[in-house]
Amino acid sequence: MGLVKEFKEFISKGNVMDMAVGVIIGGAFGKIVTSLVNDIIMPGIGSVCSGVDFKDMKHVITPAVVDAAGEITTPEVAINYGVFINTIIEFFIIAICIFLVITLIQKSSKKFKELMKKEEEAAAPAEPSEEVKLLTEIRDALVTKKD
Repeated sequence: MGLVKEFKEFISKGNVMDMAVGVIIGGAFGKIVTSLVNDIIMPGIGSVCSGVDFKDMKHVITPAVVDAAGEITTPEVAINYGVFINTIIEFFIIAICIFLVITLIQKSSKKFKELMKKEEEAAAPAEPSEEVKLLTEIRDALVTKKD
């Protein structure tokens, strides 16, 4: 029974909820980047490379076996290096996007901290002038002489 209670406490903490939201947003972000790579970037790269579709690039180790009816009885065995190239490009785009977002967050955080520091300095009492310091010393001296 204690294990269930501990699990409820763990799952209700804010960090777990934040992590869950991050995973969901990350999954959606991954789909967007996959679409960007597959539907926009790779066709452009393919057209520059004489119309090559990277998804179709592969090295066939064992060709598929087809019977007399045209049915595939044994599928081909191939190394799909074109899909691997797509995945590498997708990784780099995700890495660049994450780098840009983190850099933006860090710059924003730094500016926010500087702004808060300026506000604290503005709210702090100003240093008394030399005249005020002198008058304070005179007052303290007079109070000391009266005693």
